[in-house]
Amino acid sequence: MDKEPAKKIMNRRCRALRDQESSSSSTKQSAASSMDAKTQTPKRKASPEKKTQRKRRRVSEIPEPCSSTTEDSIVKRRKRKVMDDGEGPSKQTKKKKKMRVLELKQFNKESAISSEDTESCSNPLEGCSTFMEDVRKISVKRKATAEGEGPRRKRKKIKEGKKETKKREELSPVAQRAQFETKYKQQNQLGEGGCGSVFAGYRKADKLPVAIKHVPKDKVFCTEMDQNGKELSVEVAIMLKLSAGTTGSVGKSVPVSLLDWYDLDQELILVLERPVPCKDLFTYVEDNGGALQEKEAKIILKQLVHAATELHNQRIFHRDIKVENILIETGSKVPRVRLIDFGLSCFFKKRSVFRVFYGTSAHIPPEYFSRCTYRAGPTTVWQLGVVLFDMLHRNARFETNRFLRNKLKIKNALSPNCQDFLRMCLTKVPSRRPSLEQLQLHPWLR
Repeated sequence: MDKEPAKKIMNRRCRALRDQESSSSSTKQSAASSMDAKTQTPKRKASPEKKTQRKRRRVSEIPEPCSSTTEDSIVKRRKRKVMDDGEGPSKQTKKKKKMRVLELKQFNKESAISSEDTESCSNPLEGCSTFMEDVRKISVKRKATAEGEGPRRKRKKIKEGKKETKKREELSPVAQRAQFETKYKQQNQLGEGGCGSVFAGYRKADKLPVAIKHVPKDKVFCTEMDQNGKELSVEVAIMLKLSAGTTGSVGKSVPVSLLDWYDLDQELILVLERPVPCKDLFTYVEDNGGALQEKEAKIILKQLVHAATELHNQRIFHRDIKVENILIETGSKVPRVRLIDFGLSCFFKKRSVFRVFYGTSAHIPPEYFSRCTYRAGPTTVWQLGVVLFDMLHRNARFETNRFLRNKLKIKNALSPNCQDFLRMCLTKVPSRRPSLEQLQLHPWLR
């Protein structure tokens, strides 16, 4: 009896131990399950990070080269962002291009010359030409070296009598002035402009009427070399070249002749032929009611085309042919043309291209507006058309801008040949304009 209770007691203890083990295992399982639950919760919290990664992937879905890696795509995205923000090379390049365009426009404004900023000459013999804006020595030097008009590039020797050259070099400026005053009598002033002043006068020896042109040294922008290597004003050089030929004889050539000149300390004195009686073409047209008859205009222009062709063949570019720079001798029944004011003229080569405009702003050829360049032949043809337009159209002075905007039109009352001549000269594209030789063969001039 005593043994059975003892066994029962042992069995109960064993069951209690098993129960404890089972309860502890269940506790462990519940703890493990609770830990799993805790582990799952942070995994759910990590889901927003997955969404963020998807967004980044969408951002990175910009088309890239197939071989690019993730890092490459990130670098490219950064570059693209910089470019979009305006700090990248594409924006800088655009800014540089814009700055270059602005600088070019500013340079053209500074280096160009305008007739509106310079007082125009009221008299044809005053020797000044109208300019396009303020003249700057820097831009002129740049032009001279770029176009071959200055002393650095052009070493063209201008021939003059050896005895006269020697005498001129040996005389001091004071002696030259005394010589000038001994030979010539200066009278009333004919005009004054941006290039100097012109006075009427005469040669004391034979009372020959002359025009005396005073040019300050700071107004002599372009120079040439004489046969002794001395620099000459380009105007003097051109006038000497014209006088050296048969066409330069006094009273016989279309350009007025240079009779004498004196190189002083502060100024240059040019003694020029002065036809008497005469008046400039602008005054001549005004005195005839503001417009000429087509027949008379043809006589004048035919002479002018012939003179321009001769200058062109001698590689001389006048650059400012206009009604104010043309004299009409009125002493005969048929008007005779004389060309004056070579202050802005220059020598040129066959392929010379000019980038700084000298002349009258109202007569700028269209190619200078579009390309900022112009050439001797086509520009001269354009200016001849301008002169003819001003002769035939009453109260309608020619302006390039107005003509290109169709504000000025060739009048229909002119003959078909005359209208055709004008349209050919005033063609917008320079390559389509006729040459000076072709103009001479035009039916209207025959």
